[in-house]
Amino acid sequence: MKRNLLILVFFGMILFIPVQVFSQSSFPEGTTAGRTNADPNRQAGRIPFIDFSIREPSTNKDVAFSVQLLIFITLISIAPSLLLLMTSFLRLSIVLDFVKRALSLQQVPPTQVLNGIAFFLTLFIMQPTFIQIYNNAYKPMSEGQIGIEEAYREAEKPMRYFMYKQMQKNPTHIRTFMAMSKLPKPDTLADVPTHILIAAFILHELTIAFQIGIFLYLPFIIIDMIVASILMSMGMIMLPPVQISMPFKLILFVMVDGWGLLFGKLFESFL
Repeated sequence: MKRNLLILVFFGMILFIPVQVFSQSSFPEGTTAGRTNADPNRQAGRIPFIDFSIREPSTNKDVAFSVQLLIFITLISIAPSLLLLMTSFLRLSIVLDFVKRALSLQQVPPTQVLNGIAFFLTLFIMQPTFIQIYNNAYKPMSEGQIGIEEAYREAEKPMRYFMYKQMQKNPTHIRTFMAMSKLPKPDTLADVPTHILIAAFILHELTIAFQIGIFLYLPFIIIDMIVASILMSMGMIMLPPVQISMPFKLILFVMVDGWGLLFGKLFESFL
């Protein structure tokens, strides 16, 4: 009985609310425009008026501003890709993923956690470069001392130097891409175009990351082979070797301070 009464009250409120709303407004007969008790100026002040319209530019300055805005939005959209390709993030993320697979870990740590670790390690490694970009490009531009084009050139210099420094001892990839572009052999960093430097840096980082991955896999593969041989000799064919070898891998990794050695060697590889 009480339940039925509550249902009737609920539906009565639903039917009563529209009646109250329309009773507070007066609409002339035959029209849809009316007057409500709410203050129209007050309602207009709450929501700002935003106009998105396409119209013909009046001056060349309007065209230049539209192009600059389009380029700026494009750069913001591809900024994560630039972070991956022009910094130490690429090498760090690949090596951390190799560690996870070498230890036969499926879900721990999650991929988002590994990417977060690689991101903060990238900030630590790239801190001197980012400080130079802030002091030489962003700060003068924000103070109005230089324009956007000059700020871009000043920000490009530390990034170019960082990428070139990683390949300075082995500039094979730079020579490869210079030959593919049919450009003469460079003598200094200034002779290497930025797009070729970025492409060579990506290939170099992939090569170094896979070389580190090979050395990471070797000791754990030996453990897998030993465990698999023991299980075969005992006749335990149906028992997965990975399930038995994973605890031994974790014990070895913890005993040798694997994370400390790994991060230390990764930092040294960027110096």
